Amino acid sequence: MASLLELKEIFRNADAVCFDVDSTVIREEGIDELAKFCGVGDAVAEMTRRAMGGTVTFKAALTARLGLIRPSYEQVQKLISDNPPQLTPGIRELVSRLHQRGVQVFLVSGGFQSIVEHVALQLNIPTANVFANRLKFYFNGEYAGFDETQPTSESGGKGKVITHLKEQFHFKNVVMIGDGATDMEACPPGDCFIGFGGNVVRKQVKEKAKWYITHFDELLKELEER
Repeated sequence: MASLLELKEIFRNADAVCFDVDSTVIREEGIDELAKFCGVGDAVAEMTRRAMGGTVTFKAALTARLGLIRPSYEQVQKLISDNPPQLTPGIRELVSRLHQRGVQVFLVSGGFQSIVEHVALQLNIPTANVFANRLKFYFNGEYAGFDETQPTSESGGKGKVITHLKEQFHFKNVVMIGDGATDMEACPPGDCFIGFGGNVVRKQVKEKAKWYITHFDELLKELEER
């Protein structure tokens, strides 16, 4: 197991940095915001709490929550235009600094592609660097399920994405930054995990992560020290 000093060294020498999105890059949880927007916020929040407890698989929880929300294409687009995701303070500067250093930045999320791509656009991250769940719609725009072939639709999916990136781009040092257990579980194959508690503190992550931060300025300072 790498020490904190070794993790910091890996971060400073990263080829790629993967960010979770909900409660990390943005301040809210996309699925909860969509549920509220569609009028089933409380019921879905209760399901989310159960899912966080680890008693059901990620895919089962996602299927159940989406089955309750049943968002139409129009509702998803209206959510993005009326209530756009709020970026976490410091993320814009951090991503910009990583780009200046030639580091590839990826968004790896259990959230929804259309919302995550909107976030990527604001951070100048190419949509090809977005890995998230794709909602499916019928021709009339009604909800038709989600793409179950996406690695992010199931437990362990973020690790699969990192393995794929290492194979495709031959990255030596891949860093994963996120607030949740699914982010922590992605290392290995990721080389460094940084727990983020700036929006919400997950007890398990705070206790187990060797490196835990509450503001992205802490990572910017780390990059300036080199």
